[in-house]
Amino acid sequence: MEHKVLERGGVLFLHGHGRYGASMGRLKRAANQSGYATLSPSYPYRHSLSEIVEWLLPRIADFEARLDGPLHIVTHSLGGLVARAYLAEHRPERLGRVVQLAPPNAGSELADLLFRMGLGTMALGRSGAHLRTKRSAADETMLGTIQYPVGIIAGNRSLLPMPQRLLAGPHDGKVRVAATHVDGETEHITLPVTHTFMVYDRRIIRETLAFLKRGAFEGLPIG
Repeated sequence: MEHKVLERGGVLFLHGHGRYGASMGRLKRAANQSGYATLSPSYPYRHSLSEIVEWLLPRIADFEARLDGPLHIVTHSLGGLVARAYLAEHRPERLGRVVQLAPPNAGSELADLLFRMGLGTMALGRSGAHLRTKRSAADETMLGTIQYPVGIIAGNRSLLPMPQRLLAGPHDGKVRVAATHVDGETEHITLPVTHTFMVYDRRIIRETLAFLKRGAFEGLPIG
């Protein structure tokens, strides 16, 4: 298949839960060195997704207005759900490509466990509802449908051993590989990286830039 190389534009980075914009710094620097303008805001990750989207709206609009090319998006963990919710309501006219790193598209059993213990909202904030494996119909609808190029990278290494009954099958310590998939995805690959530290991995950076440039990963999809 022939993949179109897009003109340079900008890349919006959306970090994960419990992280800040600086956590995407290595990816951001690599994008800058490749000729992209970048924005990596520290959004209020404990707020509801609708509140996060409204917080992001003026910041992204201002960034997009200054670009001379498409707006790409690179996300980590919860950031993938934030991007989906944002694009469902405010899809940019010049949207480029989206890369999701370890996205809990089908939720995480760890979030389920916290809610069963009565600690979900306290530990995760209002955004925690979207991290569950069984979301309300309204929460699922908020994420929209994928109608744009999306490349997903999952990890299959964990820093700590997890009980099989909690995270069955390959996982990155927080999200099962199977749960990273979403209907409409363009490509999906799995790499031997952990959830927390994948954003610093050189293989992740290389594959992310490859997808932004030509809409395809360098590695063969195995996930």
